[in-house]
Amino acid sequence: MARKISPIIPTFVFFLFVTSSVFPVQSYDLSPAANQTFRPTEELQNLEMIRAHLKKINKPSTKTIQSPDGDLIDCVLAHQQPAFDHPQLKGQNLLDPPERPRGQNPSGVESENYQLWSLSGESCPEGTIPIRRTTEKDVLRASSIGRFGRKIRRPIRRDSSSNGHEHAVGYVSGQEYYGAKASINVWAPRVANQYEFSLSQMWVISGSFGNDLNTIEAGWQVSPELYGDSYPRFFTYWTSDAYQATGCYNLLCSGFVQTNNRIAIGAAISPRSSYRGAQYDISLLIWKDPKHGNWWLQFGSGALVGYWPSVLFTHLRNHANMVQFGGEVVNTRPSGSHTWTQMGSGHFSGEGFGKASYFRNLQVVDWDNSLIPLSNLRVLADHPNCYDIRGGINNVWGNYFYYGGPGRNVRCP
Repeated sequence: MARKISPIIPTFVFFLFVTSSVFPVQSYDLSPAANQTFRPTEELQNLEMIRAHLKKINKPSTKTIQSPDGDLIDCVLAHQQPAFDHPQLKGQNLLDPPERPRGQNPSGVESENYQLWSLSGESCPEGTIPIRRTTEKDVLRASSIGRFGRKIRRPIRRDSSSNGHEHAVGYVSGQEYYGAKASINVWAPRVANQYEFSLSQMWVISGSFGNDLNTIEAGWQVSPELYGDSYPRFFTYWTSDAYQATGCYNLLCSGFVQTNNRIAIGAAISPRSSYRGAQYDISLLIWKDPKHGNWWLQFGSGALVGYWPSVLFTHLRNHANMVQFGGEVVNTRPSGSHTWTQMGSGHFSGEGFGKASYFRNLQVVDWDNSLIPLSNLRVLADHPNCYDIRGGINNVWGNYFYYGGPGRNVRCP
């Protein structure tokens, strides 16, 4: 199980665990508006398009596992996963594990992966990967089939005009970066409605901040639109054109190649932290394989999840020029006021350990494939009266910060 985190004694083994009854699941009205005009022909055409899309992303499985939280986990032959529909990846085989970055702190214990669908002894066989099945309801919650599984295009630079997206982040820039690592505190923040989300992640970024922006992203998110519930879920993302036509969450398009048969991307994470209670975090590492140039993802103390092939990118074929860590929410301003969607724990950074959410042991990978501490970490919050951030450094947590907030409050109307 996931280890409890103390502010004094560090632990480095963290596990992914799918939950059902552990989380109080918030319910959302996910049905079409009552006054929406019903057009049978149009509805039928839309349903046919959705089913064709589902056939494309839900691959044939050798085995299907019913998870108690409602998810269906399909065990798909690794060479039949969505990634290999990509024109530049067709016919390729899974790559062998790459050289790991130097400077990791091995725990001496190989991390195991506990997921609810596998606790009864059910698991996906070797040679397959577990994929969370996408349903018609999942796609119907999106604004369109084309937007399903994709972020809305917006500036990454943190400013007040970012399409309702608000950030509290730490970042480094101005050098060449070949990866990043962090341990991210896991919470279940409240999300006001299905059109908003709350996430905590790291971004590996390259390019200018125009249409050529490349990003690789991983972390946890609460997204009622994408998943239909309020669980915090492990996610990945990528884009090579500033969120326009390329990239997607998880395995919802061709791109990310999964190699792990025990971790389901998009699955809920448990346990999650509680206010003044036990604290849990997940450790994520993204780095560029020096030999082949692909970007790999590691979860916990050593579990390889898979990789983003270098051919997906332009600028990231070389290196990143910015690494960003932190929280992001969508603020749709329901009823004309700031949203009460929470970031992190829903509490401001000044409350500290056990109350505010944190990122710790922040590192980057240098040109020599070595993990090194951050130099010149800057922290910035778009709207500090709604969500804030404060950084620090010590011998146990290295570079770290606390971040988050409640959203709407007396100082954030």
